[in-house]
Amino acid sequence: MKVDGLTLILLSSLGLVVSGKVFQTLSHLKPQRKDATQTAAVQDLLHRLIGDRANEFVVTVNSSLAGNDGLDTYRLGSVDEGKVAVVGSSGVAAATGCYSYLKYFCGCHISWSGVQLQVPSPLPRVPSTITVKTPNRFRYYQNVCTSSYSFVWWDWARWEKEIDWMALNGINMPLAFTGQEVIWQRVFLTLGLGQSEIDDFFTGPGFLAWGRMGNLHTWGGPLSSNWMEKQLSLQNKIVERMRSLGMITVLPAFAGHIPQGLLRLFPKINVTRLGGWSNFNCTYSCSYLLDPEDPLFQRIGGLFMTEMIREFGTDHIYNADTFNEMTPTSSDPAYLSAISSAIFKSMVNVDPGAIWLMQGWLFVNNPSFWKAAQIRALLHGAPIGKIIVLDLFAETSPIYQSTESFFGQPFIWCMLHNFGGNHGLYGKVESVNTGPFEAMSFKDSTLVGTGLTPEGIDQNDMIYELMNEIGWRSKPLNLTEWISSYSSRRYGQKNPNATTAWQLLLSSVYNCTQTWKDHNHSPLVRRPSLKMNTEVCYNQDYLFEAWKYMYLAASSLLTSSTFLYDLVDVTREAVQQLVTQYYMEIKASYQSEDTEKLLTAGGVLVFDLLPQLDNLLSSQPQFLLGRWLDGASKMAVTAEEASLYDMNARNQVTLWGPTGNILDYANKQFGGLIQDYYLERWSLFLGYLVESLSAEVPFQQEKFNQAVFNVEMAFIYNAKKYSSTPTGDTIDIVGNIFRKYYPKAVKRNQ
Repeated sequence: MKVDGLTLILLSSLGLVVSGKVFQTLSHLKPQRKDATQTAAVQDLLHRLIGDRANEFVVTVNSSLAGNDGLDTYRLGSVDEGKVAVVGSSGVAAATGCYSYLKYFCGCHISWSGVQLQVPSPLPRVPSTITVKTPNRFRYYQNVCTSSYSFVWWDWARWEKEIDWMALNGINMPLAFTGQEVIWQRVFLTLGLGQSEIDDFFTGPGFLAWGRMGNLHTWGGPLSSNWMEKQLSLQNKIVERMRSLGMITVLPAFAGHIPQGLLRLFPKINVTRLGGWSNFNCTYSCSYLLDPEDPLFQRIGGLFMTEMIREFGTDHIYNADTFNEMTPTSSDPAYLSAISSAIFKSMVNVDPGAIWLMQGWLFVNNPSFWKAAQIRALLHGAPIGKIIVLDLFAETSPIYQSTESFFGQPFIWCMLHNFGGNHGLYGKVESVNTGPFEAMSFKDSTLVGTGLTPEGIDQNDMIYELMNEIGWRSKPLNLTEWISSYSSRRYGQKNPNATTAWQLLLSSVYNCTQTWKDHNHSPLVRRPSLKMNTEVCYNQDYLFEAWKYMYLAASSLLTSSTFLYDLVDVTREAVQQLVTQYYMEIKASYQSEDTEKLLTAGGVLVFDLLPQLDNLLSSQPQFLLGRWLDGASKMAVTAEEASLYDMNARNQVTLWGPTGNILDYANKQFGGLIQDYYLERWSLFLGYLVESLSAEVPFQQEKFNQAVFNVEMAFIYNAKKYSSTPTGDTIDIVGNIFRKYYPKAVKRNQ
């Protein structure tokens, strides 16, 4: 494959932009495995990726390549016998260099939705040595919620693929949260809690993220000893593999939330009971927060840190989020500073080199509480350079700008992008392409890295590959050139129709500029009502045109698994907008009391469009409800566990809580879920509208909500089995939908 112009853009050499003092406090955060160990780990990764062709890569890890500034660096060059030499300052740097070569010299592509690895033989030569240095120390990965929305049912085989993906994409600081409940159980048993009290404190597997942050307890539980043992074994494999590749693992720490049972053991302790979280009452929420000045705080924190480090080792960086979506009982800066000081003290008493990594979501979520004085107080509870703040939603609501670069504490510019693991084409490419560089040049910037912090993954591959590349760049990309190259790499050939489709997607769904949360607001995946949000942040004409060009490209790209995935995804997005059109017709027909038109539009929706969408999604493995539920089932050892895990998996993507507390937040467009959940809701809604017109009484939303809740609950407990194997021919299904509905899509404004 001919080397394109983007290869020449690979050079970058910006230095660290934070002060020397901050740099020194973080200089010990570096790979702890020997260069030889990391070299072997990258070689093994390449063999998993491309088999024996890995022998044509001469990989070396040489930590001195990072230089005094500690910035990851890789070099690419050709050597005799047609081999390519890749030298990296760490395993991650070397793996990134390998993927950079595979992308820009071999036209290859690796993503969650599939890989395209047509490696030319012989390997293309690197005309002259290329050296690439990242502009910042860290490339962070994960949101604390990702462990529940995406990773919860993963086995080691899936984790191994993800860790490979991290290394290839340059991520050197991942969260490692698996298995921590085992450590907490040991601590609580040591303190004297009974097993039933511990069981009441933990949530079920599908909701652990919010139990860990003190938002929830009990719901979806209990956790079995089988779960604990499996997760412990899995975490040991995860951290070992991450470290072998030169990653710096972020482990959990004590944030102050305690089980109610500790009040029985220590009746004189000073605790505050926080309020209910996100429509949950105190049956499952209202956690207890231990006062930072109570002696038990340091005891619990110390016990946890000691036991965790004994089990998993440490890379000296820890996450704790005390006030995630929960308001502190006092806004007094002294109180807030005492809280953070106690949390940090519980870390540093056990690990003198401890660095606290804090998610900055609380500042976005509750700006009326977290004003400058409160943020400063919280962040200054630890010495400067000892807290790293994740500017979690920086592509939409950066906080560093309004806090004088987090009042001196180092921070990481993050792209959150996805809430709840929703399906839906979406992105803010302009913000992603320029935001990190604006942060670097900000006055007295304390930026130390970039990061990905999606609540859920396995969607919108493009925006994540872009963000990962930005972490290694010194200036913004030419997005028009980049997306054209991306399309060719992803499908293994240059296809004019596919390229045009991607240019249209880049200008529409991936160029949203509104400062709203990027949930999927489509009526398709919301409980029906007459007051549904139908806004979109992009030009729908461009989306439908992109759909057309993807359809036209199909005949030439039939053998590309990534193309078939994208064809389904773009068609799904188009159908989602068609659902909105039919909803608007249904609503208008109801308001004009035209029962015939209402039945016509509603009939198309529930008897044709939604069933066809379900067929479409069922034709590709990534869009199968059965795959999600099968993952839950395979984690179980007993029938009782299997039933509980199935409930967790179904509830999370639908009601999210016992009564629809966070209804549809984690909505998914899965084959099986469309047919047996969303379609059933829409059918009932239409029935209620028709009944309302026939009886000449207003539609009663509350009455409908009560009835549809029974439908939603029935899905969660119906025990129906769903296939984890795709069925149907994707191309045929897309063709049927396109020929029938594309004319309606393009005529909607005429």
